[in-house]
Parts: sequence; C-alpha cells; structure tokens
Amino acid sequence: MSHEVPTWFTDALSQSYDAAEIEVDGVRVAYRAWGKSGGPVAILVHGGAAHAGWWDHVAPHLTAGHRVIALDLSGHGDSGHRETYALEAWADEVMAVAAAESDLPPVLLGHSMGGFVVLTAAQRHGHAIRGAAAIDSPVREMSPEARAWVKRKHVPGHRVHPDRESILAHFRTLPADGASLPYVHRHLAVGSIREVPGGWTWKFDPHIFLRARMEPEDLAEAVCEIALIRGERGMATTDITDVVAERLGRDVPVTVIRDAGHHIMLDQPIALIAVLQTLLGQWRIA
Repeated sequence: MSHEVPTWFTDALSQSYDAAEIEVDGVRVAYRAWGKSGGPVAILVHGGAAHAGWWDHVAPHLTAGHRVIALDLSGHGDSGHRETYALEAWADEVMAVAAAESDLPPVLLGHSMGGFVVLTAAQRHGHAIRGAAAIDSPVREMSPEARAWVKRKHVPGHRVHPDRESILAHFRTLPADGASLPYVHRHLAVGSIREVPGGWTWKFDPHIFLRARMEPEDLAEAVCEIALIRGERGMATTDITDVVAERLGRDVPVTVIRDAGHHIMLDQPIALIAVLQTLLGQWRIA
C-alpha cells in the first residue's frame, strides 16, 4: 500500500476553520466550523476518547450548502471536564452548539459513541433536528474504546510519556485495524495529546467511559429523519441495525461501506464523504 499523502487530504487540512467555544451547563465546549455562517448547520460528533480533529479531513468536503461543525464533547479534546458524563448531557451540548451557529434545524452525524449521542439528541430534540445519522454505532454493545477501559477494576489515570514522539507511537484505535491510512492516523494522534509537567499525555478524561454505551431500551421513536451507516467489517452488524430500526418503529435506511472497519474515516474516508454528502443533499432545507 502506498503511503503517499493524497491531494484531497492535504487540501482538506489546508482549509481554515473558525475556532469557537460556548459554555453548556457550566462547562466549556470547544468546536471548529467550516463554511459560511448563518445557514443550516451539520454537526459532526466524534466517538469515545476521540476529538473534533477526527473530522478535519472530512468536514471541508461537506460545506456545499451547510456550515459544518465538529465539536469536542465535554471530557474530550479541548473542552472542559465534568464530574460525571451522560449521553443526554452530550446531546444537549450538540444542540447548544447548533443553536449558537444557526436558528435552523441541524443535521447530526455521529461516529461510534457519537452515534449514541446523536440518536439521544433525536429522541430529546427531534422536532428541532433535520436528520440524524449514526456511523457504525454498536447499539446493544459497549463501544470498543469503553470496553478496553471499564473491564479493569477501576478507571485508571493517564500515563505521562517523556516526549511527544513516544506518546504518538502509542496511539491506537480500538479495535485496531491494519487498514487505517497512516497519514490520517498520524493527524488524529497529534490532536489527541497535550503537554503536561514531565512530558505528554492524552487529552480525554478516562471517566467518560463510565457512561458510554446505549442499550436497545434506550432507543425510542424520533420524529426527525434517521439513517444508519456501517462498515462492512465494523461493529454495527446487521442484527444491531435491525434492532435500531425496530425500536425506532419504522424503516431506517442502512448504508454499508464496503471494505471498511469500525473507524470508517480512517480506512475508507472518501467513501464516507460520498455517503455524508448524499445525506446532506437529501436533508437539505428547501
């Protein structure tokens, strides 16, 4: 496999974005936005232990007709931390960011745990949402990131690594997938770390994993449009997407991205961009 960095990726990262933050229930929530302000917005929601930068190579390709926003959920990235975390609180953060940017109903697009967040938002705020899509979100199972942490007897703190390159070498996706594009992997790793006394550590709060799953009984009918996207080798298997459709009480379109694992933006980003562009076109406000 060639490791040459393609133009579509470097062009995306060269696009400037507006950095902003708001306060939601006493906690600072940071976000970045691409495209013209004032129009309809599309909100990109990362998974557990991730950050807004997971969308840097995707968001600039979605700006035709939308202001595209990627936020750091509380406990992640450059946002503040809470004493406890819940899908409901994260959903409210997403809606608060959308309201800060536009009075029009947003489109919500969430990956893995972020898919749980947008489905929660669809249930709580469905009348105020244009559409919501969950990307390889394994409802009925704990997210792979959460499983790796809570299987331990306690929630550990972060190890401090002596230098920047050593911590970057430890960056892993869970589950691991050898198909991840190395230039995307490196970019996500760089955005995941922060300098602290004595070295470098990860940005996310390990306590996020104490409430990072969604059970079928947590799902209920939502009045907004719903779509599901799954990787062919991902975690949102056919039986899981069938459960979601059943609980939502209607047919829900499911798009399968071929030869993609759980982290679709790492191994099949162009295919993911195409699917998201299609959804945004279908859900565009007339």
